[in-house]
Amino acid sequence: MIDGTVGMGGHAEAILSLSAPSVRLLGLDVDREALARARARLAPFGDRVRLGHSSFRDLREAAAAEGIDSARSILLDLGVSSWQLEESGRGFSFQGDEPLDMRLDPSVGEPAAVLLNRLPETELARLIFEYGEEPHARRIARVIVRRRPLQRTGDLVAAVRAAVPRAAWPRRLHVATKTFQAIRMAVNDEPGALRQALAQAPQLLAAGGRLGVIAFHSGEDRIVKQTFRALEPAGFAELEPSPRQPADDEVRDNPRARSAKLRVLERLS
Repeated sequence: MIDGTVGMGGHAEAILSLSAPSVRLLGLDVDREALARARARLAPFGDRVRLGHSSFRDLREAAAAEGIDSARSILLDLGVSSWQLEESGRGFSFQGDEPLDMRLDPSVGEPAAVLLNRLPETELARLIFEYGEEPHARRIARVIVRRRPLQRTGDLVAAVRAAVPRAAWPRRLHVATKTFQAIRMAVNDEPGALRQALAQAPQLLAAGGRLGVIAFHSGEDRIVKQTFRALEPAGFAELEPSPRQPADDEVRDNPRARSAKLRVLERLS
């Protein structure tokens, strides 16, 4: 089994606990701190687990490096974890005042502050609208440009607050939620990484193998849906026509699960 977003090992631990001792798991993640936590959590499973510092966009290469040419199941859990939001100190959350970094792998790419301070206003507006589905994207981009340079999460929150009319602030979400999501997705090229993973993962599945993808963003779920449908003539089938979503009791226990959608693809031949 390949967990392409092993994070802190929650899914991997559950899967290994419920599976036969013969099941082996390869866990991948771009966040070295998360991998260290997963390594400690999964230590009781010994040599059933291998962990690698890699993005799921390089899924085929990472599997080949471990001598894996096929898998019975592959899981991709998109987005960021609660630990990354609350404790990583990298600026994923609007709740504190942290450096505007937002990189899942701090050793690769440019921080959010650099992106925010260099992009033209029109490109910023496009990213915030496309990745954040934020109706006030143009206003927000205009204020960001006017207030440059932005260096900390507090700077970005203040820009969004100033841009969005108070009467238009959402009731259930923080007014900066969609903008932070959009900038994070742009910094890490999350849609591009997903497309690359979906081009590789189905071919790694053994006959009868399954690929599960949990998406929290409607745009990413759309990419998964379209890819799965396009693969049907090639001997694949989505298990259910609609995605699985969390029940009300799960959302009460874990409000961040409210937008999760799970789709599963099976290789028939």
